[in-house]
Amino acid sequence: MDVTPAAEPPLARYRVLDLTIARAGPAAVRLLADWGAEVIRIEPPPARDGGSMTGRRRGPDEQNLHRNKRSLCLDLKSEAGRVVLRRLVERSDVLVENFRSDVKQRLGLDYETLARINPRLILASISGFGQDGPYADRPGVDQVVQGLSGLMSITGEPGRGPMRVGIAVSDTTAGMFLGQGILLALLQREHTGRGQWVHTSLLESMLNKLDFQAARYTMSGEVAGQEGNAHPTLTPMGCFAARDGLVNIAASTAKMWAGLCRALEAQHLLDHPDYQDVRARSAHRRQLDADIEAVTRRFSVAELVQRLNANDVPCGPIHDIGQAFEDPQVRHLRMTRPAPHPELGALQLLRSPINLSACPHPEQFDRAGPDPGQHSTELLRETGFSDTDIARLRAEGTIA
Repeated sequence: MDVTPAAEPPLARYRVLDLTIARAGPAAVRLLADWGAEVIRIEPPPARDGGSMTGRRRGPDEQNLHRNKRSLCLDLKSEAGRVVLRRLVERSDVLVENFRSDVKQRLGLDYETLARINPRLILASISGFGQDGPYADRPGVDQVVQGLSGLMSITGEPGRGPMRVGIAVSDTTAGMFLGQGILLALLQREHTGRGQWVHTSLLESMLNKLDFQAARYTMSGEVAGQEGNAHPTLTPMGCFAARDGLVNIAASTAKMWAGLCRALEAQHLLDHPDYQDVRARSAHRRQLDADIEAVTRRFSVAELVQRLNANDVPCGPIHDIGQAFEDPQVRHLRMTRPAPHPELGALQLLRSPINLSACPHPEQFDRAGPDPGQHSTELLRETGFSDTDIARLRAEGTIA
């Protein structure tokens, strides 16, 4: 189907003020920046900047989080800095922050205060444990929430103790949910004309992400445990050894099970009295996995992937990250785009995984992640400050 590309990205008419630090908040703002929103990153002047949890400003992590943004260094603890922020709030659609509640109140970043300045503004907040409750004032980081939410208790091999997931999953999940919440609030504003307060937390997001494992407890009182590389409820599904490596195989339905036995020329498994239906295979899952692996070890990884997928049995290799990005399908999907940096050159960064037929991904990002305060002067000019005002604010240390 031929689709005429949109004249501009879907979020191009929105201005977003990004006051977040660490990873969860920036991940939410990145969703907006990738689809065209004008994002102004507001951060303390360098002398007051406590540094970043995600590494060097020109390093991979920071660049991947802050591409397509402009930076304004602003001292929000000063009255002059708060005046500048109010001017920006008047002209913006969304403000994203992850301050503690007492800090929000002190800086005038609570929703009631901001709504008096701009009733159409959407305040989007992210926290570790929620905006209220007994843990509201605790500092929250990804690994602590992975443990508190129960995620670590179901990750890893039985008997080996809890294991963290290999990515900052609660940070990135909370960021994704907050981004979705912002979009919902923008849609509702189309009808009401008013903004609102959108918030989520690492803990709420991670509990939601437990999905069926959580529902097993909330509906049946069943507390899931660690299953290693095996699926917690479906069988056979998991990691199996090949002659030259490992593969993941999923054959939990009757059709897939028959396809697996056919593809691996394992009629003895298909005929085995203990494996005649789903219930029986589940009851004997440990022995079943061992019997399957005795067969898979006869084949190479490439042979298993080819044979099983040809019989509609999902099967794939287990890559490291380098192998994953060199995989033919990944290369076909073109998951990276260059971000032009004036000194570092073209930085290859991850694109959004969302695909819109009317708005294809651009061939490059608009800009690389900015240095702190890189755009302070131009942003203040756009907001109506004169060069004299800007020079005074800089001399006072309000901006940098």
